[in-house]
Amino acid sequence: MNCFCKNPGHHNDSACLVCARAAEGPEETAVNHFHHGIKDLATIFFYMLVAIIMHAIIQEYVLDKINRKKHFSKTKHSKFNESGQLSAFYLFSFGWGTSILLSENFLSNPVSLWEGYPHTLMPFQMKFYFICQLGYWLHALPELYFQKTKKEDIPRQLVYIFLYLVHIAGAYILNLNRLCLVLLVLHYFVELLFHVSRLVYFSNENRQMGFTIWAVLFVLGRLLTLSLSVLTVGFGLATAENQGFDLTAGNFNILFVRITVLAAICLTQAFMMWKFINFQLRRWREHAQAQTLKKKQVPSKSKSKKDKANGVNGVNSHGADSPRARKEKSS
Repeated sequence: MNCFCKNPGHHNDSACLVCARAAEGPEETAVNHFHHGIKDLATIFFYMLVAIIMHAIIQEYVLDKINRKKHFSKTKHSKFNESGQLSAFYLFSFGWGTSILLSENFLSNPVSLWEGYPHTLMPFQMKFYFICQLGYWLHALPELYFQKTKKEDIPRQLVYIFLYLVHIAGAYILNLNRLCLVLLVLHYFVELLFHVSRLVYFSNENRQMGFTIWAVLFVLGRLLTLSLSVLTVGFGLATAENQGFDLTAGNFNILFVRITVLAAICLTQAFMMWKFINFQLRRWREHAQAQTLKKKQVPSKSKSKKDKANGVNGVNSHGADSPRARKEKSS
């Protein structure tokens, strides 16, 4: 991490501290800001190891105990573990990200998402948030081996891990951290609702109201994501005064980068909607099949009762039709 400070006496290779003085009456408060650098890789690796340890703690002391009590099948066992881990992460990330948005007034002042770009300076909490995000999604790669994930589930998990890493790292490097923070908080809230609903469903399969609420919020979340992205990248940065490409200053506000960013976001949202539609169609198909089986079981039961009364295959067992009666008649 490189230091970016207006005072030459504050330069220090071991930190990227920026001393900004905000005068509040007679006293002055020091506000520390940071920006990204090559040394972030070591910090991300460290917090990746922390995430692996936290993952193991949650698995052993929470999820495994619940699994032993519920006696889930192998399929439900793996899905329960996945939803349990992601619910804890999404809840933590959503709460932390919301507190940063409120403290930095990004929600009350949406213009700040693109105004003053490039946003090379970040408060400590925001920088630490992105480092933890990258560390967590990197830890998900070795967890595929530690959790003994099924071969058929590995491609699906690799896809969403890759998407998270590309979008978060891309926004972090391109100094689009403010927009990324807002979109992450929005996305994590919707995903939190889904995984909590799935945990509730595993405890009681009749409780599916959460999936309905999630379906509505999922579509709204995609629309809000696209709207904020187009507003910030397509209009805000396109009309900003600071245009051009300057690697040292962290300015990537050129047409090619803007189009690439918007294309990546739009393609990802389209991919998520496609997966969502397939998921809903599969649920409706399974529900229709379950209803059909129930309707078939009702007449079969009534038919079996009738068989007991009238004989095998519905043939009446009258005395004149019995073999014994015919034999007596012939004699």
